[in-house]
Amino acid sequence: MSRRILELCRELAVPVRTYAEGETILAQGKTAGVLVVLAEGAVEISKQNVRITTIDDPGAVFGEISILLQRPHTATVRALERSECHLIGNPDAFLAAHPEINLEIARLLATRLSGLTHYLVDLKRQFESRDDHLGMVDEVLENLTFVQRGME
Repeated sequence: MSRRILELCRELAVPVRTYAEGETILAQGKTAGVLVVLAEGAVEISKQNVRITTIDDPGAVFGEISILLQRPHTATVRALERSECHLIGNPDAFLAAHPEINLEIARLLATRLSGLTHYLVDLKRQFESRDDHLGMVDEVLENLTFVQRGME
């Protein structure tokens, strides 16, 4: 993910918290009010108790969607092993004071969106010619592509 974000957290002496294996860092549906940057270790991301991915990249950021959209967390982040994370309290003020981090988070989100868009295009191609109930997948994916703020 972004080693530059990790470097900035270290330079700015952002507090670090250690999480034990299995400990929840962010819980889906809750609002922690912090931005989390993985310093070391590994975490799993799950949604509705389904593992989505595992991440062990120092500088990975979690909680940004909740902070930016002012909503509860959309997924659970749990330590897979002993992990250290920088916890950015009052993230709105922190991001306003350190715009260089905003650019890194924007790049991170753009990378995720690009990957998701490629995946959706692949799914759309697989189901667009179906004339049974799976043909609806094409319509659902078409609608997801154009979701905008206020329309969710």
